[in-house]
Amino acid sequence: MSITVRIPSPLRRLTNGADKVQVDSEDLSGCIDDLEGQFPGLKERLIDEDGNLRHFVNVYVNGEDIRFIDDIRTKVQAGDEISIVPAVAGGA
Repeated sequence: MSITVRIPSPLRRLTNGADKVQVDSEDLSGCIDDLEGQFPGLKERLIDEDGNLRHFVNVYVNGEDIRFIDDIRTKVQAGDEISIVPAVAGGA
């Protein structure tokens, strides 16, 4: 099973500059574990100490926000695309 993960610019230093990587799992949590196995240090930037997605990170599976599906237990399958999008804050 091959799932594409789009890596945002701030995290590419952990993926040796790759903007897309491949993972294999049946759910998002497993995909994050696979990412950690390939690129140590990535998981701690996505998941907090309680095992939840960090508040400033948004994750989408095929364009759908996982917080409105099944959070990190969201099921995935071959051909899916996961997008990691760090939240942007600012203002005038």
